[in-house]
Amino acid sequence: MARPRRSDDTRALLIEEGAADLLSNGYHGTGIKQVLDKVGVPKGSFYNYFDSKETFARAVIEHHSLCIQRNLADAFGSTADPLGGVRVFFARQTDEFVRTEFTGGCLLANLAAELEGSDVLREELSSAWVAWRDSVANALRAAQADGSVRGDIDAVDLADLLLESWEGAVIRMKLQRTVEPLHKCLRRLLDDYFRP
Repeated sequence: MARPRRSDDTRALLIEEGAADLLSNGYHGTGIKQVLDKVGVPKGSFYNYFDSKETFARAVIEHHSLCIQRNLADAFGSTADPLGGVRVFFARQTDEFVRTEFTGGCLLANLAAELEGSDVLREELSSAWVAWRDSVANALRAAQADGSVRGDIDAVDLADLLLESWEGAVIRMKLQRTVEPLHKCLRRLLDDYFRP
């Protein structure tokens, strides 16, 4: 297998560092120079990889979306029980919030709140959200088929409700610095409202 070119490595490093900075500092609080300095790339080299800060943020969102999809696939593959896979995914998300001491939250939600003026980034964020929602909906649809989730509401609507509620719980988690809002969200939905 061929090794990626150094430029590919550098681009990936910029995206990974950019994801961390955008999560911590937001779009407007993240300076390209600070990302370049952390990766050890000269400022003038940025434009070898990205046309603009907006293009850079778009690449970060695409990367984050792919990470979510990999995490979902891994969680869903960890058990034969579709609803169990959903639980595994959100348990891992919760563990990550604890590991990072409740900082950051969700990159998609954080950027969506900040970037309402950029149509390019809004569309990229929307696509990432839909991909996340559709993966969860597929798992819920399988859970409906095995009888562990109510079948009288469309799986897409249930997935929207779950993710929208989860994002609200993430905000409360950050404010209260406890994962209890996340646990409460999942209990209310997965253990109650979603039951057949």
